[in-house]
Formats: sequence, structure tokens, C-alpha cells
Amino acid sequence: MADRLTGMEVFVRAIRLGGLSAAGRAMGMSPTMAARHLDALEARLGTTLVNRTTRRLALTDAGLAYLDRAERILAEIAEADADASAQSRTVEGLLRVSAPATFGVMHVARLAAEFHRLHPGVTVELGLDDRHVDLLEERWDLAIRIGRLSDSSLIARRLAPMRLAICASPAYLAERGMPATLADLGDHDCLGYTLATLTGTAFWGFGRDGAHHVPVRGWLHANNGEALVRAAVAGQGLVYGPRFIAAGAIRRGELVEIALDADYIDLGAIHSVTHARRRPSARARAWLDFMADRIPQLAEDW
Repeated sequence: MADRLTGMEVFVRAIRLGGLSAAGRAMGMSPTMAARHLDALEARLGTTLVNRTTRRLALTDAGLAYLDRAERILAEIAEADADASAQSRTVEGLLRVSAPATFGVMHVARLAAEFHRLHPGVTVELGLDDRHVDLLEERWDLAIRIGRLSDSSLIARRLAPMRLAICASPAYLAERGMPATLADLGDHDCLGYTLATLTGTAFWGFGRDGAHHVPVRGWLHANNGEALVRAAVAGQGLVYGPRFIAAGAIRRGELVEIALDADYIDLGAIHSVTHARRRPSARARAWLDFMADRIPQLAEDW
């Protein structure tokens, strides 16, 4: 297709500029290369478009009919390119953002309101789901991912560190005691997150890589981190999860952060990701810049 369009442009320019040499100069190629493109075009069409002499080009009947259509096609392509280029600089239209459910509800939704005040021409569609969506297959512009990234098809922008905490309510700790060691966890109700392995229902992982597994038990398991934090506030046990979920309750004194005799897991960071095969639109780039500015500010309290 590229060679066909090049041949078409050589043909049109040669007629309008008066020769293949002029067409070649205008397109940054030699007269010989311009002639080859015209030859290839005529061979593909199976007809002669111009009769060439050393002095001038003379259109054939087929060439005259083809010239009109070729000019219109090239004009439409130029117009389409101009429209696309302008659109890529305009911050407006639909922006589809996927985010983990709890992080999306707690933080992304209200940040979207701030973003809208800055860019009122953008409509934001939030998809809140703890599974990792396929950005290309499901047509998401970008996603928020929490944890370590392993998908090499993604271009990631680090937004903030991902810190964990173990917490419980003051009433629960007054009744059951404050755990100080990993061994103490066996004496407590541990609220399990069913979508995680290392902070799940059967054991909790410790050490930066989570290699030290401590068996835990508890009567409540859930697939939502905010639900577990609320249960902990209600005095139902210990919760081990992202500090961004528990930070507000810790500040209000509803939860007490617990220090044990081991490091918590290093789960990496919070990222904004786009797909390597999709060039971000102006609205996506504006969102990425906005999140890179605002998330670190919020994370100061996590």
C-alpha cells in the first residue's frame, strides 16, 4: 500500500509540477527513483498513464481519469492525517481506565473528579476490578496496577510505593493482647484476603520476598480489602494488607498498626500502565501526568 500511494503521489506531482525531476525533488528522491515508482504504478494498473518524452509528460485518457481520482484520494489522506494529528493534541473524548476495586473506589474516583475540572472535555469510564484486564483485547486506554509487574507488553509509570501493614482495633487488642512475634499470630483471628496468596487464608508471608510462611486461621475471609479493614475496625481480628486501605482508620485511632519481629512483604509499587502497541492519546497522556503528580501526594499519608 505504501508503494502504491508513493507511485500515486509521484504521478500527481509529476503532472502538476511538469516532470519527474520536479516530482522527485519535491518528494526527496532522485528522478530515476521517481520514474521507477511511476513505472511500477502503471505496471500494477496494467495501463499507460502518461506518454513520456525528453521534454514533457502527456496524459493518456486513462491517465486523465486516474489523475482526478488520485488527487482526491491523496487529499482525503492528507485531511485524515491532519484530523488525527489534531485529535492527538486535543484533550477530549472518552478515556477508559481500569483500576483495582478498592483503590479505585477510595482514590481513583475522587481523583477523576479533579481531572474533570482540569479537562472538562474528557469523559472518564472507570472499570473497577481486581483482575488484570487485557488492555488491547478489552480496549482499555490504561490501567492502575498494584504490585510487581511481570507483563513485558506494558509500559509502566511508577506512581507510589506499595506498603503493607498489620492492624487491629484497640478493643480487639485489649481483649486478645498485642502480638509481638510471628509465633503470636497463631493465637489470633487473622482476616484472610481470598485473592492473594501471601496475605491469604491459610498463611501469611513475611520477609521482603514473602518466603517465610506463617500459618494463620480466622473465621472471616473476603475478596475485598476494604471489607476486611472494616471488619478489623469492628474488632473481628487482625488484617494484613495495603496500608493505603487502612491509613485513614489508623489516623482516626480506629486501628492500631502492629510491629512484628519480621519484615513485611515488598510488593513493589503502584503503577499506571499502558500497552506498548498502543500510542497514548492526548487525554491518556494528560491522565498519566495528572496521576503521576497526585498519587505521590496522597501516598505521603500511606
